[in-house]
Amino acid sequence: MSRAVEKRPEAEAAPAAQILSVNNIEVVYDHVILVLKGVSLEVPPGGIVALLGANGAGKTTTLKAISNLLHSERGEVTKGSIVFDGAAVHGLPPNELVRRGCIQVMEGRQCFGHLTVEENLLTGAFTRRDGKAAIRDDLERVYAYFPKLKERRNSLAGYTSGGEQQMTAVGRALMSRPKMILLDEPSMGLAPQIVEEIFEIVHALNEKEKVSFLLAEQNTNMALRYARYGYILENGRVVLDGDAQHLRENEDVKEFYLGMGESGRRSFRDVKHYKRRKRWLA
Repeated sequence: MSRAVEKRPEAEAAPAAQILSVNNIEVVYDHVILVLKGVSLEVPPGGIVALLGANGAGKTTTLKAISNLLHSERGEVTKGSIVFDGAAVHGLPPNELVRRGCIQVMEGRQCFGHLTVEENLLTGAFTRRDGKAAIRDDLERVYAYFPKLKERRNSLAGYTSGGEQQMTAVGRALMSRPKMILLDEPSMGLAPQIVEEIFEIVHALNEKEKVSFLLAEQNTNMALRYARYGYILENGRVVLDGDAQHLRENEDVKEFYLGMGESGRRSFRDVKHYKRRKRWLA
């Protein structure tokens, strides 16, 4: 006599862990100046997330809080937690965070001007212990993504163009074999054509190398073209977040960050700040 086999319901798949989780952090400078006020955000493995907002909104401070670079500016995280790749990393030395796979590309490129382009790239491998051959292979991989840098490899970085310096900074980060790059204002001071080229390279690194990106950017239009999710900061708080497509179609984002409203292009001189706050916080 055959026996019926009892069918058990399939277990629900566990949600994928985020490679970065920032949970309700507050940042204080000089023990008195509250800059970030309960900021929370997440970056999924292999994702590109945009951190948007005007100058002074708190984007750079958020990145420095994650990479533990606040102490040099007399800042500290006083509340909340930061988890990278499943482990709490608040308080770790920045070089230890780099070893774990999270590295920041600073605003303004910050290359070593007295070193050549190639010497700058090699400084990105200072935490590695896998031998010269592996480092040399990765150097060639960086040159494959940035062919302009191969042409300028023996030039002093301080005498290269702004776009080449930005490529050098990103390539230097790539030399550490990161799981995630915190990229701060990559479009600053660059011509539109160079900005497009930089973002295309970021997209390629994300697709081919599976590097996750948290991208702090004032160029909202460009950032939302390449990111999959976005957070908008204002005065140290997250005031809006959502899928990049949703944010691109949001009337508030169009009006106050893309310069386009229901009645077409508008000037910031016509914007009422209180109206923006009222609409977003309603």
